[in-house]
Amino acid sequence: MTRGFYIGRFQPYHNGHHSVVERISEEVDELVLGIGSAGDSHTRHDPFTAGERIMMITKSLVDSDLVTYAVPIEDLDRNSVWVSHVQSMSPDFDVAYSNNPLVIRLFEEAGVEVRQSPMFNREVLEGTEVRDRMISGDNWQKLMPDPAVEVVEEIDGIDRIQQVSDSDSNGK
Repeated sequence: MTRGFYIGRFQPYHNGHHSVVERISEEVDELVLGIGSAGDSHTRHDPFTAGERIMMITKSLVDSDLVTYAVPIEDLDRNSVWVSHVQSMSPDFDVAYSNNPLVIRLFEEAGVEVRQSPMFNREVLEGTEVRDRMISGDNWQKLMPDPAVEVVEEIDGIDRIQQVSDSDSNGK
């Protein structure tokens, strides 16, 4: 049995992430999804809590044949020990998936096999684009799996991200 590890902030969990998970599912029996920056929420950059992101992922993958575990990973500002921090918070895994150069380097230095996966429609399927559309009122729903959209709506996430993105600096 092979268990993979895929880390992301998932702010929010969108169709790009979903496509990567589907691709990874062809190579592993189980997948740990590390919810990065788990302690961050209620900002323009990180509007959703770790629990809300876990709900988005879990509900989006409920019909998948892949066994998944969503695990919150709080930030650790010491790169040299980051992999051991991740490993201490996660079920054991055999291979890590990332396209982030720093993450790849850190896992490789720790002796963990790293595989890169193709990005899907990256110019649109990117967290910043989804959040910007949420803030401006453009169509963000088509960029996310329906169950993740339902979570955002359930938690009134659009109102939250719009409110925390407002400035109190007189339009500056």
